[in-house]
Amino acid sequence: MNLGAALVILGAALAVALACGGSAKGVGIAGQAAAGVTAEDPSKFTRVLIMQLLPGTQGIYGLLVAFLVLSRFNILSGDLAGITIEAGAEALGACLPIAIAGLISGMYQGKASAASIGLIAKRPEQFARAMLFPAMVETYAILSLLVSILVVIQL
Repeated sequence: MNLGAALVILGAALAVALACGGSAKGVGIAGQAAAGVTAEDPSKFTRVLIMQLLPGTQGIYGLLVAFLVLSRFNILSGDLAGITIEAGAEALGACLPIAIAGLISGMYQGKASAASIGLIAKRPEQFARAMLFPAMVETYAILSLLVSILVVIQL
C-alpha cells in the first residue's frame, strides 16, 4: 500500500472513530439521565429515548464522510494504487472537520440532552422546547459535515 492510500484510509478511520466516539459518549450521558427518568415514570420512555438518540447523529455523519472519501478514491473496490501523497493528505484534511467536531459536539450534545431529559421529567409538556437545546449543538456537527462533504467533492 502506498502512503497516499494510507492517508485516505487514516482520514476515513478518524472520521468514523472520533465522530462515533463522541456519539457513544453523548448517547451514554443522555442514557443515564433517561434511565433515571424512566425508572420514576415509565410513561416518559418515548420522549426521553428521542432525547437520548440525538447525540447519535455525529457517528452517522462521520460514517457518511468516510464512505464518501473511500468511494472517491476507489478504496472500497481494493484499488489502492495511484493515490498520491498530496491527494491522501487532502483526503485526510477533508475528514478532520467532522472527525473533530463530531467528537466534541457528540459529547456536549449528550450533556444538553441529559439536561433536556431533566426538563421533561419535571415538565413533560415542554418536550418540543426541550429538543431545542441539544438541537443547537447539532448545528455545529452539521456545519462540519457540510465542510467535509464540500472538500471531498472537490478532491
